[in-house]
Amino acid sequence: MYKLFLSALFIAISHSSLNAADPIVIKLWPNGAPEKPGFKIEAEQELQKGDGIKRVTNVSEPTLTIQKPEAPNGTTVIVCPGGGYSILAIEHEGTQVCDFLNKLGVTTALLKYRVPRRDPNQPSIEPLQDAQRAMGILRHRASDLGLRPDRIGILGFSAGGHLSVMAALHANDRTYPQDPALDVPDATPNFAIPVYPAYLVSKEDTFRLLPEIRVTNQSPPLCLIHAHDDKGVTSSSASALLYLEYKKLGLPAELHLYAKGGHGFGMKQTGLPTAEWLTRTSEWMKAMGWLDR
Repeated sequence: MYKLFLSALFIAISHSSLNAADPIVIKLWPNGAPEKPGFKIEAEQELQKGDGIKRVTNVSEPTLTIQKPEAPNGTTVIVCPGGGYSILAIEHEGTQVCDFLNKLGVTTALLKYRVPRRDPNQPSIEPLQDAQRAMGILRHRASDLGLRPDRIGILGFSAGGHLSVMAALHANDRTYPQDPALDVPDATPNFAIPVYPAYLVSKEDTFRLLPEIRVTNQSPPLCLIHAHDDKGVTSSSASALLYLEYKKLGLPAELHLYAKGGHGFGMKQTGLPTAEWLTRTSEWMKAMGWLDR
């Protein structure tokens, strides 16, 4: 079965490479995602609350949806929607972001990671497992997909922003058995773009990073996006503090703090300067060489 999966994967890649408009959907765990014994979940579903936001929950089979632009420049961005590790805001923090990046020549890999939290009382390790495996698959398949393995970044919103930070700072802290055909020894992204990242600080002290948010000399370049009036565990102070940790070590980093915008603006057309965050991000990517062909 495993060899059949790999063969099917290569066939899908070969077919899709002929037509950049056809997205490639890859299952991250061909033999089933690692779950705790006895874990059960309802069927995946979309939730509608009448606010125009498309939500997906009960994800038990995480996937990467790879979307190539007409003229790819070799750079790839893994896009992680937010949703409090409960749901995935799959459009305004997902597919719409992919469409924008494609216009810049960037290949996108939309990560549908596992939600909701498997244990509400414990930190969620499953999304990080999914992000680590996603990076391994992309680097293994880089030549088949026409990607550069040294130009794969990660971008995420809110909980997905937290995931992008954890994937950058704890890329190789694995909590699952690795498969050399799908995982790589170093799953560190080449850059990270956390957008209003959550859970970097506590409700009790929003001016101190949590202990697990540790920057080292090996941490990848960072571009942070946040609104000043974001509060609580999504407070803008978290991005400022993380930027300062990068500054202390002399690592490449950029920080954009907008006066207004609150939380969760994503690709919403709010009429505020936050609506231009992807333009600022693309300027950073260009300055760093990620948009060079």
